[in-house]
Amino acid sequence: MTAAEVTAAAERFTEVIPPSPVQRNERLSARYGLDVWLKREDLNAVRSYKGRGAFNFVSALTAEQRARGVVCASAGNHGQGVAFACAALGVRARVYLPRTTPRQKRDRVAHLGGRHVEIVVEGETYDDAAGAARDYAQVMGRTLIPAFDDPRTIAGQGTVAREILTQLGRPPEVIVVPVGGGGLLAGTLAWLGDSDIQVIGAEPLGATSMAAAVAAGGPVPLDHVDPFVDGAAVRTVGRHTHALVAEYRPRLVAVPEGRICVEMLDLYQSDGIISEPAGALAPAALDGLDLPADSTVVCVLSGGNNDVSRYAEIVERALVFEGRKHYFLVEFPQEPGALRRFLDDVLGPDDDITLFEYVKRNNRETGPALVGIELGSPEGLEPILKRMAGAPHRIERVPPDSPLFTFLV
Repeated sequence: MTAAEVTAAAERFTEVIPPSPVQRNERLSARYGLDVWLKREDLNAVRSYKGRGAFNFVSALTAEQRARGVVCASAGNHGQGVAFACAALGVRARVYLPRTTPRQKRDRVAHLGGRHVEIVVEGETYDDAAGAARDYAQVMGRTLIPAFDDPRTIAGQGTVAREILTQLGRPPEVIVVPVGGGGLLAGTLAWLGDSDIQVIGAEPLGATSMAAAVAAGGPVPLDHVDPFVDGAAVRTVGRHTHALVAEYRPRLVAVPEGRICVEMLDLYQSDGIISEPAGALAPAALDGLDLPADSTVVCVLSGGNNDVSRYAEIVERALVFEGRKHYFLVEFPQEPGALRRFLDDVLGPDDDITLFEYVKRNNRETGPALVGIELGSPEGLEPILKRMAGAPHRIERVPPDSPLFTFLV
């Protein structure tokens, strides 16, 4: 995998995929004391960088391979890239998506591919869908288009870094890219080679498959993957992508899903940018990086395919991460005024009840309720816990690592 292959990929789709803009972000620059720029891959036709690798791959197929058709598995964005490429080049495609793929991404695959694409929903995770896609490709003789683990895909994704240097007009000190299977990270490393630019790969904390591969000396499957960051929730990274990471040794950081949600909301409310979870990975990773002041940092905002129905969960996760949302099991006496006394004794002036639900009635005298409380600020937790300790109610906090918490967020 060489920089020349990245250049060749850029030349293949120069008339089809225009460069996405690089924009300075005042909010992030001021917050971290850096010169922060966003590479806006959410603004291209596919609303992510995935169209680059897919188009480079499909355009290199032989006439016989094009006639047979292609197949791919995707968490959503790669499927859109394949749909876009196949519609542009007149190739039939079968796209496998896991059940966790948001409806918005399914609809975009269908819209971009039109009559050229057939969608199959299979399995609970990307890896389940990938297995079904591989089986179908073998049986039907179709070409499998990997989401990340192929030199042609990697070369296409590497054009993102190539554009950054051209558009910025000078080399930045740092480039931060999101990491799922590693295609974008590998392509960035292939283009930059032994450059002095520091490359940082941001993985979701619930799916650190590249870090696991580096530690093991090769791709290994994770025991568990949090599917929330669907565009980067990959159980096992690729052999080709890991090889480039092992060669160039970029810095890898794990970003909590709650921190990603906070950044998604900041992007939306402060910058007017709709980002999907994987798209917000790179700017979210700036928190805690401890980079030299005024360093020029480019974060790849990798995608904007977010289903609006997910924002309730995003807000919830952000509040929990910031320490403003907490849950408790409270045993209430079954008598008039019990809830009112709880509110008077426990809640502060800026706190609010966001959930109140009786779990069951143990007997005629008492009944436990699940209570969600949103604090005015994270600093309000200790005072409310002290007031709870002095209240006549029996109260048990539900910690974020409790199995019960998975039913709430």
